[in-house]
Amino acid sequence: MKMTKVILLLWLMIGLLSGCATIPRLTIEERNVEIGNETAISAPLTVAAAADLQFAFTEIAEIFEQETGQSVTLVFGSTGQLAQQIENGAPFDLYAAANVAFVEQLNAQGLVLEDSIALYARGRIVLAVNRESGVSASTLADLLDPSIRTVAIANPAHAPYGVAAQQALESEGVWGEVQSKLVLGENVRQTLQYIQTGDAEAGIIALSIANVAEISWTLLDEDLHQPLDQALAVVASTPQPEEARAFAALINSERGRPIMQKYGFVLPGEEPAIPTSQP
Repeated sequence: MKMTKVILLLWLMIGLLSGCATIPRLTIEERNVEIGNETAISAPLTVAAAADLQFAFTEIAEIFEQETGQSVTLVFGSTGQLAQQIENGAPFDLYAAANVAFVEQLNAQGLVLEDSIALYARGRIVLAVNRESGVSASTLADLLDPSIRTVAIANPAHAPYGVAAQQALESEGVWGEVQSKLVLGENVRQTLQYIQTGDAEAGIIALSIANVAEISWTLLDEDLHQPLDQALAVVASTPQPEEARAFAALINSERGRPIMQKYGFVLPGEEPAIPTSQP
């Protein structure tokens, strides 16, 4: 993307903890710069989004920029860590969580605009295997094979996809035996990277980021874990609520929904049409 910026959560957290400015927050007057008869928007819309949204939201942001001229900064990370950043005053405009519970918690604190809360997708998880690892796994029980030495999942302490992975392993009765093999990613995107690079032979990740060349995957039964109902909300402190609402509306629009479907998300009010595996 020409205008869209993607910020690593780690960089953002370091900046906030050190007391340094990270993302400039301008007043409405400062954001509008008169150029001839046109007004140029100088400050980006900052969208804090769960890591499973990286591919889908990058495409949606491109459409938003093309249609509005408003640049977008995408900040991807674990849902729980992003929520904590909002609690600490991070200058986000829109928050898209991988679990509606985090949005509800922020709403209870008055940190998001209640009338902007909306479900936008339900996520799914897959069992992924590095293609070059020489191992195979199509069921969670296969993770007990001694040839699989390392299994990656997102950290259940703050990542909804990590919670779902743990619940699925518990449902299949293999959590206790698999724990010694686990490597925890800070978010589901980092978990994918562990599998892509071969640092983990296998793991459990979001379907929405699974279609990459280095892995094969098998869709896991959604009954193995609590639903990953994903919700968004406009951050209460934003100086550009209308722009944030417009981005949120695009996600659930006729232009945004096909993009979300392409990455395997189940949309509100629709039945899933998801392949079960990628050999």
